[in-house]
Amino acid sequence: MRRRALLMRGASVALGLGPALGDRLPARTLPSPSPSQPPSHSEPWPARPMHLIVAYPPGGVSDDTARALGQAIGIRLKVPVIVENRAGAGGLTALESLARAAPDGHTLAYCAISPLVFTPASSAPMGRHDFDPHRDVVPVVSVMDTPVLVLAHPSFKPATFAAMLAAARAAPGRLRWATSGHATVGHMVLAQIRAAAGVDIIHVPYKGGGQQLTDALGGHFELLSSNVAAQQLQFVKQGRLKALAIGSPMRLPVLPDVPTLAELGFPDANLVSTFGLFAPRGVPEDRLRLINAVVNETLRQPDFQHRILDVSNLPTGGSQAAFAARIAKERERALRVPAD
Repeated sequence: MRRRALLMRGASVALGLGPALGDRLPARTLPSPSPSQPPSHSEPWPARPMHLIVAYPPGGVSDDTARALGQAIGIRLKVPVIVENRAGAGGLTALESLARAAPDGHTLAYCAISPLVFTPASSAPMGRHDFDPHRDVVPVVSVMDTPVLVLAHPSFKPATFAAMLAAARAAPGRLRWATSGHATVGHMVLAQIRAAAGVDIIHVPYKGGGQQLTDALGGHFELLSSNVAAQQLQFVKQGRLKALAIGSPMRLPVLPDVPTLAELGFPDANLVSTFGLFAPRGVPEDRLRLINAVVNETLRQPDFQHRILDVSNLPTGGSQAAFAARIAKERERALRVPAD
């Protein structure tokens, strides 16, 4: 319970790059949305099963949270919610599929904000995508923030973040830092550190976190950034990886000796991965407000909060406008930092 209380309190601490996080209230104290009424259109809604596209493979914290959220939405709106995993391109594959869906509110996507925030900041090719995520999809509601760990292979001698930077300065272009892909939060953490510290560290992008983590254990590179999850925390506990820093509003109770990047003097790199629900552009506003209200109601339930808090993530929630503003602010900051 103490760990949950600390994590909830951390949700109200501002990040260097994301002050909007500090502007939001923890999920358990979110203001109640206005009473929601069913859409006023002549067509009943939902008129058929809903479709939730998840931008990540089955398994893991994001998929588990999305499925639980889909179940809650289905119960509240009295329709089945069919979940489909469409991983790839840092979330762009799922959002492209969403953009092609009918704008009637029957199709949603669960994804990090990275494709909307960071993709324009990266000069790296993301593959062919015939849509504009800023034009063709709209944010509906923020769901959770996930801290980002900076990890090293145990064979890497520097034991602290400062020592890692010293090693990078002593041997420019020698250290390799892996991420789960171009234009992901882990990539931006690296970009912010390189820009602020003036170090030359090689970016090694992967197509997702699975192979990245496997290769990390095999010592294929010295450093990596990875979202907090039970598996990563277990590897740190076992000594198979070592944690140098974390992007988070506060230190994690499960890793009390690991400083935040803000503490280390890198507030702009002190990033979290923010996940939420998105809809195709053109969905009637009353339907979006109803979905937003249902999600906020779900996030205030103790059982659902504990599901997120128990894996060291932070429930968020809030209005559509607040979610859109968070994305816009972080995109503006990301555009000022070269990612490659």
